[in-house]
Amino acid sequence: MKKAALLLLALLLPAAAPGAPAAAPRRSSPEVRALLEKVDRLYRSSRSWARIEMEVVTPDWRRTLAMDFWTEGLDKTFIRVKAPARDAGAATLRKGGEMWNYFPKINKVMKVPPSMMMGSWMGSDFTNDDLVKESTLMDDYHGEFFSPEKPDPALHYIRLKPRAETVSLWGSIELVIRKADLLPLREDYYDEKGRRQRSMEFSDIAPLGGRTMPRVMRMIPLSKAGHSTTIRYLDASFDGALPGDTFTLRNLQRTAAK
Repeated sequence: MKKAALLLLALLLPAAAPGAPAAAPRRSSPEVRALLEKVDRLYRSSRSWARIEMEVVTPDWRRTLAMDFWTEGLDKTFIRVKAPARDAGAATLRKGGEMWNYFPKINKVMKVPPSMMMGSWMGSDFTNDDLVKESTLMDDYHGEFFSPEKPDPALHYIRLKPRAETVSLWGSIELVIRKADLLPLREDYYDEKGRRQRSMEFSDIAPLGGRTMPRVMRMIPLSKAGHSTTIRYLDASFDGALPGDTFTLRNLQRTAAK
């Protein structure tokens, strides 16, 4: 949801080993690239803030986290967990290709190694990379239109494969976009053998922060029955001013006093 999610949306299970790149470094057509850029920037702008709720559901338990989410462009993200009390103060900072997590219970900042970017964030079905968006669809994947078995004429279908230099867990990603407003409806993620591993659904399309966008994203891991993670955008603003120290380690640790 470079989208987020933001889109945010990094804001936490064991790490998954990245797969090998699966595509030659071809270029997407200008039309496909324009669509991918819109999706990448859907939940982001030059600067953005959002208040979101993340609900994690398993067959045995469920929990909901409230958090604030700040971004600058596509390469800076700051997330602070506000509730529940046992998780309040936990925070994530991403600048460029580097990412740190702060754990208030032990008052410690830990840098996230590249090998952990595909690991779960806060026990959810989103990876670190999903939420902080280290990769972008338009720059790290080659996309082309395709036609499914029963296409809907009101939708665009784009198949993405990682470029040769891109480290990705996925062999391909299929993106479904509405033609009327160019908003995403679904992303399906496939492994190197072409097996669908997870699906992300976008819903509740409505005005938010001066934009019209999906306010709900639901990630479903197909290999884990009864598991899902839903992110709901409650409020957002785009292109407003942010404090100069938002994306700093000092701000990350300051959450202990918030």
